[in-house]
Amino acid sequence: MPPADAHAEPGTGPAPRAGTGAEETLDPQLADELLAFLAQDISGAPGTPPEWGPVTTPAGVFQLVPVRLERDLAVISRWMNDPAVAAFWELAGAETVTADHLRSQLDGDGRSLPCLGVLSGVAMSYWEIYRADLDPLARHYPARSHDAGIHLLIGEAGNRGRGVGALLLRAASDLVLDSRPLCTRVVAEPDLRNTPSVSAFLNAGFRFSAEVELPEKRAALMIRDRAHRALL
Repeated sequence: MPPADAHAEPGTGPAPRAGTGAEETLDPQLADELLAFLAQDISGAPGTPPEWGPVTTPAGVFQLVPVRLERDLAVISRWMNDPAVAAFWELAGAETVTADHLRSQLDGDGRSLPCLGVLSGVAMSYWEIYRADLDPLARHYPARSHDAGIHLLIGEAGNRGRGVGALLLRAASDLVLDSRPLCTRVVAEPDLRNTPSVSAFLNAGFRFSAEVELPEKRAALMIRDRAHRALL
């Protein structure tokens, strides 16, 4: 396992989603948003719903594109087998390991959206945008209705350690807040040992809220508030 400060920047892995209660139901408005989102195509073909982005960042034009298993499995699995990523995501192994992780979201109830981050036309990161208030994470912090959560890994080592992660985190959290009026904040829970990830969230306008003891890690609860996002 790489040292605690391995350059998985930012590589915040997912908290387990097993065991969610039956009371945590998906609201119809969110279901409609997610169905439209998952119907998008990377080509931006006419007639498809508008994608999240593109947005211009100092690092280039950035866009979140929904994962398609047949198109994206190989590259995401390769990223998961990078030792710096595997140390925190724990999804190294055969492609079936990554496939099972992706299918649990793609075939689920829409609480989590797996996406590729495309920068200047190149897929270079993997994202999960999820309903934090309907996630087991909500049992470990004072969740608010419609809280959104972000998991992220930067796939290529050449894009790590240069501040790209912070720029994209700011852009992605802005996209979430702009597209979901009921969402007042975006949260994340990177492993406390992953100091590059924690630093990236801080540089992206998130604030450190608390240390949170999760089943698989001790995490830094990071929050970006809608009300303060223009100030940070």
